[in-house]
Amino acid sequence: MMRLATAALVALLVPASTMAQNEPAPLFEMPEGEHTRWISPENPTGAVGAGGHENRGAKGHAFETIPVGETHVLADIDGSGVIDRLWMTIEDRAPDALRGLRLEIFWDGAQTPAVSVPLGDFFLHGAGEMVPMETALLSSPEGRSFVSTIPMPFQTGAKIVMRNESPRQVNLIFYDINFRLLDTPPKDALYFHAWWNRDRRTELGEDFRILPRIEGRGRFLGTNVTVLTNPAYKDAWWGEGEVKIYLDDDDALPTLIGTGTEDYIGTAWGQGAYINRFQGAPIATWEGGGRWTFYRFHVPDPVYFTSGIEVALQQIGGARKNVVTGLQEAGAPLVPVTIDPGSRNNFQKLLSRDETVALTDPSLPDGHTNFYRSDDVAAVAYFYLDRAENGLPPIASPAERMAGIRLAPPAEER
Repeated sequence: MMRLATAALVALLVPASTMAQNEPAPLFEMPEGEHTRWISPENPTGAVGAGGHENRGAKGHAFETIPVGETHVLADIDGSGVIDRLWMTIEDRAPDALRGLRLEIFWDGAQTPAVSVPLGDFFLHGAGEMVPMETALLSSPEGRSFVSTIPMPFQTGAKIVMRNESPRQVNLIFYDINFRLLDTPPKDALYFHAWWNRDRRTELGEDFRILPRIEGRGRFLGTNVTVLTNPAYKDAWWGEGEVKIYLDDDDALPTLIGTGTEDYIGTAWGQGAYINRFQGAPIATWEGGGRWTFYRFHVPDPVYFTSGIEVALQQIGGARKNVVTGLQEAGAPLVPVTIDPGSRNNFQKLLSRDETVALTDPSLPDGHTNFYRSDDVAAVAYFYLDRAENGLPPIASPAERMAGIRLAPPAEER
């Protein structure tokens, strides 16, 4: 029973064929061929017997400083192993720092990063506001730090860097990288990847790509998405779009599809702020303009692919028909999709008609009307792949990443 409890998370994350090489041992066992190492500014190489040497054993080098435009190597590990935990904190956690700092991770000497993400977005702070949270994979105990416990195996080496593409110097960055060196490389273990994408004005009728098509064998671990709503739609609900996952040879239609955005993250009928182990919405507010960050981790429900995958999110909102009609008349960019009168009886699939029918047509029933819309959407895709490089394009420039960031209103105005 104890073995099952202590290895439960890794057992869910890692295919059974690789469990023996990658899972931490039960608490009461001492595994052979595994060596615990930590990297921090006090021991930047993780070398044996080399920690805390700068100030005669007292605290002397607990943080680093990263000037604007500079890159700091957090870790450069030689050998095979598994990164078990990343922790870091920075003094200035303003929205442009969360988007402007870029975290990159390279496996086995690869030329392009497997992980390339804005720091805040990777750790579920894509809306530019840090809140306390605890999930199965990522956490921020008091909203002041960044913690990952995603297992990240490697065969011959790992390099983790932080690029300061923000407008200000990072005066204080503290970090710990906790890993195990392995005498025997982890056989058949998949490499961890993460990639960020943003579209500030999604196209009407076009799905947002959480993860463009990639080739290879692996596992889609999940995503977190940030939506900054378009004021043209006022406070009309934005989250009717379905998540679509195209597996392997899927072409026009996906194998996996949900029923709505809030449904995908385990809730229903709209979306409030909540934090669960595998799904949640740390930010869900209309204050300061609509700002939403939400996540889903496919840990208890694995999503495997054998030759490739693509993940998309429909850009659909919904409101009562009279509200949508009013938005349309006011010039909001939208395309009506369906009208739901409250059941399948007389349900209207507007895009299936031979001719376009205006919402004011008296033959149409009243009801909840879904419509294509255009918002500012960004997402991180987390996945494992059987190769160290994923072939995805570089993420957007710092200016594009930071453009249009919405600040939370001051506490006295909330």
